[in-house]
Amino acid sequence: MRKRARIIYNPSSGREALKNDLVDILAVFEQAGYETSAYATTPKPNSAKDEANRAAKEGFELIVAAGGDGTINEVVNGLAGLKKRPKMAIIPAGTTNDFARALHIPREDPLAAAKIVLKKQTINMDIGMAGDNYFINIAGGGLLTELTYDVPSNLKSIFGYLAYLVKGAELLPQMKSIEMDLKYDGGEYKGKASMFLLALTNSIGGFEQIVPDASLDDGKFTMIIVKTSNLAEMLHLMVLVLTGGKHVDDPRIIYKKTNKLVAKPVNSKMMINLDGEYGGDAPMKFIDLPRHIEMFANVDDMPNSLLTTETPDMIEAERKFVEKVKGLPDELPETKKKAE
Repeated sequence: MRKRARIIYNPSSGREALKNDLVDILAVFEQAGYETSAYATTPKPNSAKDEANRAAKEGFELIVAAGGDGTINEVVNGLAGLKKRPKMAIIPAGTTNDFARALHIPREDPLAAAKIVLKKQTINMDIGMAGDNYFINIAGGGLLTELTYDVPSNLKSIFGYLAYLVKGAELLPQMKSIEMDLKYDGGEYKGKASMFLLALTNSIGGFEQIVPDASLDDGKFTMIIVKTSNLAEMLHLMVLVLTGGKHVDDPRIIYKKTNKLVAKPVNSKMMINLDGEYGGDAPMKFIDLPRHIEMFANVDDMPNSLLTTETPDMIEAERKFVEKVKGLPDELPETKKKAE
């Protein structure tokens, strides 16, 4: 009996280039040996999740998530709770496409991304569980992790990665710490922090240097706790990130590997961000599920330098940001006034 593949695609993702290539994409998966059909998601909540779950239960051997990181997250949520899970492939068509970046899958050409399946290379990926939900790339709490909620969708589509960079810089003056209680493997942090992050890949909002030693299948999150909320210090930390991941040993950062985390706010509300979307409020428990989903990936290219996937626009934006921040004083005037 011939294997079957179901392409679940978001017709409104990115610049809608995906729809133009859909017939050719179907042909690629047919060439790979799959009887292939497609499903366009609808505005109904959990449309991609429900279709992925239905197709998996009907015995489809491959589920293809075509869209942005949100579509991929939904498909994973439809599959992750099943005992028998089909293979997955992704065709990126979103803004930053962090997950595709980590797997070295072409992000500007949907047809080229589909052709990765012809290489027959897969990796068993870790995914994260947060309460009753799953995530594939990043979870976090704190004000800066909320910036993706505020970037208008039209701005994301037009400017992509740069929209996040600009919005992050705009949000920095509003940064403040909240009291957190964070329990992780072999340790606990109780105190003020501006945010915590749990990363499964090396790419967060287009930045690949935030988690320079990320592994996709080691059963561990990379946990980052940022203790400071001082504007000048936050800008300095961003420079350390952009100049080679030098932030990992900074005393204002806790950088650890952990299989789990229990996050609780102390006397305040803390929203949780899962793959760039609102995922509920803390307290919340996070668990890394090792090698949970078999994913097609461009394995041949994955050992390459992380810089090879950055576009000229990204590199130039980072260079200008670093140059501007280097000229700032150690303490900004508004910070000094508050201290006095």
